[in-house]
Amino acid sequence: MNEFIAAAAERGEGLGEAVGRVIEEEQLPRRELSLAAAGWRANVPITSHVGVGSDIIHAHANCNGAALGAASYTDFLLFTQTISQLDGGVYLNIGSAVTGPEVYLKALSMARNVARQEGREIRMFTTAVFDLSDLPPNFRQGPPGKEHPMYYYRPWKTILVRTVADGGQSYYFAGDHQATIPSLWRDCVAAMEKRSAA
Repeated sequence: MNEFIAAAAERGEGLGEAVGRVIEEEQLPRRELSLAAAGWRANVPITSHVGVGSDIIHAHANCNGAALGAASYTDFLLFTQTISQLDGGVYLNIGSAVTGPEVYLKALSMARNVARQEGREIRMFTTAVFDLSDLPPNFRQGPPGKEHPMYYYRPWKTILVRTVADGGQSYYFAGDHQATIPSLWRDCVAAMEKRSAA
């Protein structure tokens, strides 16, 4: 694993891309179920945002933190490039309560700063959060006060309120991913088929 990550970092490859490439090149079992492999096949960025010290491999004696950091930072820059094209698009946060919202917030901030320098804006987009927490129907009005534990629930504060405050819109889907994600997929496919038939 250490050599694989070091080689990916030396090539300037993101961690997500490197994982997808290895799964495909090694013809690993069940590769048809891998998002990373699908991204590699379709040349679509799949990013991995490592929190150093948060994974079991980080405790291994030969873990290369510098290579992990370099590959993950490449992924952050790739993610930021994608976020820079978010105006008019959709951002989905599926089940990530901390890392996803925080990476998104920093990437959007960087992308908005560059856009502003170029005389552009990134503000008309849709966000959606898929999670298990119950939110009130008026969640768009903002999170509760600091005395409430849900004040620190980043998807609510960041994705559903803060980053769409200048003109975007947000949606929250509470439920098990086994139900909500297939339902989203079926609805998207049906909408595409309806559009093609028109």
